[in-house]
This record gives sequence, structure tokens and C-alpha cells, in this order.
Amino acid sequence: MSKSLDSFNCRRTLRAGGSEYTYYSLIEAEKNGLTGIAQLPYSMKVLLENLLRNEDGRSVTKASIQAVAGWLTDRGSAGVEIAYRPARVLMQDFTGVPAVVDLAAMRDAMVSLGGDPQKINPLVPVDLVIDHSVIVDEFGTPLAFARNVELEYERNQERYKFLKWGQQAFRNFRVVPPGTGICHQVNLEYLGQVVWTNTEEGEITAYPDTCVGTDSHTTMINGLGVLGWGVGGIEAEAAMLGQPVSMLLPEVVGFRLTGKLKEGVTATDLVLTVTQMLRKKGVVGKFVEFFGSGLSNMTLADRATIGNMAPEYGATCGFFPVDAETIRYLTMSGRAESRIELVEAYSKAQGMWRENASADPVFTDLLELDLGDVVPSMAGPKRPEGRVALEGIPAGFAKAMETEYKKTVDVAKRYPVEGEEGFDLGHGDVAIAAITSCTNTSNPSVLIGAGLLARNANRLGLKQKPWVKTSLAPGSQVVAEYLEKSGLQKELDQIGFNLVGFGCTTCIGNSGPLPAPISKTINDKGLIAAAVLSGNRNFEGRVSPDVQANYLASPPLVVAYALAGTVTLDLTTEPLGEDRDGRPVFLKDIWPTSQEIDAFIAEHVTRELFARKYADVFKGDENWQKVQAPAGQTYAWDDGSTYVQNPPYFVGMRTRPGEIGEIKGARVLGLFGDKITTDHISPAGSIKAASPAGKYLTEHGVGVADFNQYGTRRGNHEVMMRGTFANIRIRNHMLGENGREGGYTIHYPSKEEMPIYDAAMLYKQEGVPLVILAGIEYGNGSSRDWAAKGTNLLGVRAVIAQSFERIHRSNLVGMGVIPFVFEEGDSWASLGLRGDETVTIEGLESIRPRQKMVATISFADGTIKNVPILCRIDTIDELDYFRNGGILQYVLRDLAA
Repeated sequence: MSKSLDSFNCRRTLRAGGSEYTYYSLIEAEKNGLTGIAQLPYSMKVLLENLLRNEDGRSVTKASIQAVAGWLTDRGSAGVEIAYRPARVLMQDFTGVPAVVDLAAMRDAMVSLGGDPQKINPLVPVDLVIDHSVIVDEFGTPLAFARNVELEYERNQERYKFLKWGQQAFRNFRVVPPGTGICHQVNLEYLGQVVWTNTEEGEITAYPDTCVGTDSHTTMINGLGVLGWGVGGIEAEAAMLGQPVSMLLPEVVGFRLTGKLKEGVTATDLVLTVTQMLRKKGVVGKFVEFFGSGLSNMTLADRATIGNMAPEYGATCGFFPVDAETIRYLTMSGRAESRIELVEAYSKAQGMWRENASADPVFTDLLELDLGDVVPSMAGPKRPEGRVALEGIPAGFAKAMETEYKKTVDVAKRYPVEGEEGFDLGHGDVAIAAITSCTNTSNPSVLIGAGLLARNANRLGLKQKPWVKTSLAPGSQVVAEYLEKSGLQKELDQIGFNLVGFGCTTCIGNSGPLPAPISKTINDKGLIAAAVLSGNRNFEGRVSPDVQANYLASPPLVVAYALAGTVTLDLTTEPLGEDRDGRPVFLKDIWPTSQEIDAFIAEHVTRELFARKYADVFKGDENWQKVQAPAGQTYAWDDGSTYVQNPPYFVGMRTRPGEIGEIKGARVLGLFGDKITTDHISPAGSIKAASPAGKYLTEHGVGVADFNQYGTRRGNHEVMMRGTFANIRIRNHMLGENGREGGYTIHYPSKEEMPIYDAAMLYKQEGVPLVILAGIEYGNGSSRDWAAKGTNLLGVRAVIAQSFERIHRSNLVGMGVIPFVFEEGDSWASLGLRGDETVTIEGLESIRPRQKMVATISFADGTIKNVPILCRIDTIDELDYFRNGGILQYVLRDLAA
């Protein structure tokens, strides 16, 4: 790290934990010209420090630093661009494998351009946590964990060999092996340091720990006072290679919290309430920062639960400042004493320490919530912001049956299950009850609560319903240990919540198959089955192909619904079941008290436990140690691999970019509605045998049983481009309002209906460019880089939508696909578009950030409309990426030069 130009003369030294540190003092910067910056939101202070420390007169100028002070006047409305450099990068394996594939391909391309392949190397620390590959095949038995691990290694040997190669080939790159935990929880419990340090020429510089991650729930770390958010793999790779993250100074919405949660209300209830409020407010692309006296009544795990859900409420981050609770958590989770001392000393020296007496920062806008107003809740059946108070779940499901699922006849009818004498199935039955995902499995209060509820249910003789697939996938080994040591794991086992693995599982669609007779009954009878999971995502088609109604809930409620077996019961007034004597048992009869939960936490969640479980975190179990990886600085690609292939991004690449070329006579590949998620766009979940990806695998000798899932094959562009826009629930309106769901389109002018991939390849042969038309919040959800990569590889030049979710817009630019938005009030529907039109957009060679342009639309009847559109390339850096064909090409040319 080179020294800053230090225009504001703010380099100072600080002693803490027995060492001396250089730091860039905000207090001194304010004295030397940055008037009023003490009033900035804490998250903005982190950005300001980043600019002060990295001032180089080129990417970071004195003027851009002054613009942060100017934020106090414009509150983020000025659209000022800054170059931000995060301290480190976090990855999980689904998004990490393609990132390492790209780095390996860049090394090959560097050789082709006559450069040194070792220039392609992470310049900031990168941690990749393998946590997305375990699938819940086995469940409800003591053998489930061992069997699922065995299957995981069988399916993923190629990927794991590749990652092991990357670990030895690249500097600054560490891999946390499978079976350790979920990346966001490992980040919270171990990797995050709150204050980062860097030693250069004998001088130790201290600065805020910041990170970007290739998973949108990287925002969980904001609960620890670490500024972090999700980016696409493309953007993360650029950050790894020393490129700044280009961003606009954000609006910052302050969220004041007061009071404390009532008895019986969980952190999950709170986060679902916050998510609903913020989604209604509209915070896409904005920072959210929490403040107020209520923070002193929240554990750090509760804060992390709220920070985690930032993608669900649409914000870039959900930030909590450093305070005494941060220090308590760092101590409890086993961080070094010297680091803890540094965190407190640095935060106080920088004016980044929060207390109840601290003055409220200046914000762009405000929301407020009294924690005492939060009630037990769930969200569903298809959106994380669709919070419903617990008593409203049956009525909400009944309404969805009519409005969402169009089921109005025989809705109460039950159907026999082949081979099962003891039960039948009906609409609203819970087919999956899963304690899973980073959102809640970081939080001891809800996990201990689930264990105590299970214990209380067992004492009364309650059993889970036989049609419910139950699973427990803790976020880290620490969780498994405190559940085991406290005796609560045995209680959970009795209700079927055996340990199935350490990873994301159900929340990302790794729920595994339902028992065949249950799956058959659901599909044969068209049943709307339900899933209840302690996750953050419940988009349709995500959790399981057999389950359409998905509800987010706290872990204790997940256990309760496994006992009830249906979402058609009001758990606040109707019994879950009967005790051994036939008496009705209600939820309130088995719900544990907060006092009892706190006592279990105090006894079993200890510093010693964290220190022991993270003592050798990169070693892995014997399965990982047996994985044999190739060596060398460039990768020996295996042409026969169906998991890892050299992508075509750099084929024929020259040292200088060519002409962009206009978009002339483009055909519409897809006409999509509102809130199309990256789950709809990017390949995710199971691979169908009849799909283009399934046919490709079959042609390459892979049996259906070994298809694995899209996520594990992200290192093979041939599979992934075939799975782009292939989600079973995506609806392309070109096929009419009652047309088939799934990844289909109409090829023009032949008017033939076919899979989107097949049409795209046909258009490619014909030399026809493509566009996508969409509604509001296009691309919301996870930060899936393949949603942009697949779009690019299918030949799509532009996406025109009413609005974009932040990460996907950025990813499209990073892959050389240009995003446009319609003018306010316009949409493809209001313009009368049906998908049989052609689209021409000229002037791309001289395009500027956020330029107003025109799309010339030629209708099938010869009518022509000139439609005003706004270019959503937002910054000069993004324009450079676009002109180079993408961010990777830009970085490669820069390094080669």
C-alpha cells in the first residue's frame, strides 16, 4: 500500500495492544478543511477514511475527498463518483469457482498476449469458503451428516481439485474447506477483524476492515461494524486484481431503533419487520444505517441477522456502528486481545464509536421502529418482504391459493399417498421444514430457542408429521458444538432435525429430493405444498421444484411447523397436536422463555469454544486432505471435464479494444415482468434431463443421477449458458399471458416456439443481435455473476428495464452488456410491445455515463416508435469496462500493458 498524498495532513500514529500504528485521522482532516465531517453517518466515515488513505491524484483526488464533506449538504443526491478499495474479498464456492476459472483463463490469455502470467494474482487477501455444495439427500437419521458429506465429495472432486490448485497457484488466496460453515458466519465469527492492518516498510497502517463478497449476503458482516456488501464475481475479481470498486456516493437512510423486543419475539420477527418496512420505503442502491438507544438492547447476533437481509430490503448495506457490544462479541468469539484493544482505541480515536449519548448523524432520510412493536411473524409465500403476523398465515395462504395459484376448487380435499397408510396430503401441507442459512444460524438465541422448544415438545410426546422433510444445517461447527454440549441436539434429533451438513442447503435450493411418493402425489394432484425455512430467500422455484409456497420463519417456528405439518393452522389459537394423554398442545405451551434461552447461551456459548473450533480452520477433514490437486502457475484444462472449462471471454483478444458497434435490428429474446430475480435468470437448482443443459450433459456421457446441480457446474460455461433464463417458474410474456412457464421464447421471423438457449444460438448463426425487455427491479436477489455472464454468452447486447437491482446492473456492465431504463411512466407493456418487434440503438461509440438516448422500435406492422431511454452505465470507470468488452478484458489489457 503506497502512502497517500495526504492533502488534509491527517496521517497520525496510535498506540494500542503494545504496537504503534499509522492511521488517517478524521478528526485532523476535519480541522484541516473537511468541515463538519463528524456529523457524517458512520458508514460514510468508513468511505471517507478509505479515500484519505488511498489519495493518489488519479483515481482518488482531493476533489473526490471534498465531495464526501459536501455530502452533508447534498445528502447523496449529487451523484458523485468515487473509487473505493475494500480491504479484502470474500467468496463462496458457487461464485468462487467461476472467479478462479476466470483468473486461470486470464493467466492463459496473458501468456497469449506475451505477458507474465503471475501478474494475474490477487493483490488483496481473498478467502473462499466452500459452503454451497452440500445437498440434503439424507435427513432425519444420525447417519445423515456422514452420508451427505460422502455424496458431496463424490460429486465435487473436480471442483475441489481445481480450488486446491488455485490455493497453491495464487498468492493471497485461502480456502476454507467444506464442512466448516457458511461463509458469512465464518466471516462474522473468525475472518472479520473490524480494524484491518497492513505492514509495509516496517510501518503498520490501521484502517477499517472492509470487504466485498461474491454473495449478496456479505452484508451480514455489517452487524460487526465492518462495511461490506455483495458484488458480482466479475467486480470481485477486479477488486482482487487491484482495481477500485467504482461507486456513487450513496444516500444513507437512518433507521432509528428504540425500546426492546417483547417476550416471545425473536430476532427473525424483527428482521422480517425491518425488511418489510425498508422494501416499502424503497432503499435500492442506498446505504441503511441503524442508530438509536435500541441498539443497546440488541446482541451482535441480532444485528448481524438484520445486516444479512440487506439484499432482501434492497439496500447496499445495513450498517451497525462499533460499540461496547462489538467488543463483547469479539471477546466471546475468540479474537486476539491485541486486536480487540486496537478496535476500541481506533474506533474512539476516529469518532467511529457509538454510545447512547452519541449525537445522531445526518442522514438522507429516516425511519423509526420501537422494538416493542414487533410481533411473531413469517414471510411468504414467495417474497422475503411479504411479512405476515403469525395469526395471519392461514388467511394469507388461502388468499394466495386464489390469487397466486389459481386454485379455487376442492382446496380442502386430501389425497392418498402411494404406499403410505398412515397419512394423506393436501394443499398447504409442510413438505419441508429446514433450519438453515446464514440469516439465523449465526444467532444463538433462535437456535437455542429451537432446541428448547423441541425439548418441551418431546416431554409432551409431540411428533413431527410424517410428510415433513426436516433438516438442520448449522452455520458453523461452533453451533453444532454448543447444541451438542447443551444436550439440545438430542432433543432436535427426536423431531427429525438431525445434522445434515454445514452449508446453505435449503435456502439456495440444495434441499434435496422429497421422498418419491410425496413428490409424486404433489405433482400428480397439483398440490400447493409449503416449505418453512429459517432462511433469507423464498422466491418461487428456489427451495424445491415440488414446493411453491415458501415461508421464512425463526428456527423455533420451523420446529413448530414440523409438528403442525400445515400452514393452514393458526398457531396462535389452534393446537399443534396432542400430548400423550390426548390433550391439545398449543404453541404457547412449549415456547421457551427468553430467560431460559439466555441462561443456556451464557453456559454453552463460550470464548473457549470459538477458539478451539477455529484453531485450524484451513486444514479440513480427512476427505479434504485426500483431494489430489495439480500444481503449476497455469491450469492444465481437461477438455473432457463437465465441471471446469476454459471460458471463451478472451478468444481472439487483442491488446487494444475494437469498435463497439451499434445495435441494429435486434430481436427480443425475452419479455419479462416485474421483479425478475437473478434466480430466474441465472442457472440454479436441479438440471432437468430434457433441458438444453441436461441434453449437453447426456451427450457428454453424464448420467442423470450424476447431473448434480447448476451451482456446482458454474465453472463450465457450456452448461451455464444453456441454463440461463431456464428457471421453471420464469414467464416470458412473448408466449402470451397463458403461455407455458419456463425458459422458452419465440424465434422471429419463423414464429417457432423453442428454448431460449436454442433461439439464441439460432440468432447467433443468423448474425442477429438480441435485447431483453423487463419491468421493475430487474435482477433482484443474489449477486449471481452468471446472470450477467449467461446473458452475454447468449448474444444479448442490451437489457431495457423499468429499473434494476444494484448488483445485477453492475454485473451486466462488467460483462459488456449495456443496461438501459425506460423513462418514468414507460414500460414495454404501456408501449404495446409483444416481442415480435426489432430494436435499434445508435450512438454507442460516443456514449457517456447516464446519457439519454433513443431506442427505435419497429413493429411487425411497419409502425416505428422512438422510445426515450436512459443509459445506466453510471461512471467513467464503468464506461471503460464497457468499451473493453467487460471488466476482465479491461484489467487484462491494463496489466499486459
